[in-house]
Amino acid sequence: MADDTDDLRAHIRSLEEQLLDQTVRNTRTTLETLLSPDFHEIGSSGRLYTFDAIIAALLEEPADGTTRTMTDFGIRPLAANVVLATYRSERSAPGASPARALRSSIWRRDPDNRWRMVFHQGTPAG
Repeated sequence: MADDTDDLRAHIRSLEEQLLDQTVRNTRTTLETLLSPDFHEIGSSGRLYTFDAIIAALLEEPADGTTRTMTDFGIRPLAANVVLATYRSERSAPGASPARALRSSIWRRDPDNRWRMVFHQGTPAG
């Protein structure tokens, strides 16, 4: 059982890390495979996003050298085929102070056995 949990944790972490990558954030087809059509987000700005709105916003992000990292990653099962992922993130843009946030995501395994994010929230953390 522990191996299964470790494997799931590693898999969900890899999916979250993909969403931190600027190339992924600028690729519609990849975003559409990672995010569920019923996706919602409460951004660290406090703004609410739907699936279409977040994809549009991510596609408009400039490739400006910004890097995003995560630490303290963990998961907690919420139900069969649903997990909560939590972590700390840091966004570093050239010439700007790092922006840190606490993040949580809900991932659901679809009938096609693909994990997709259905909810995300970022909370600023100095």
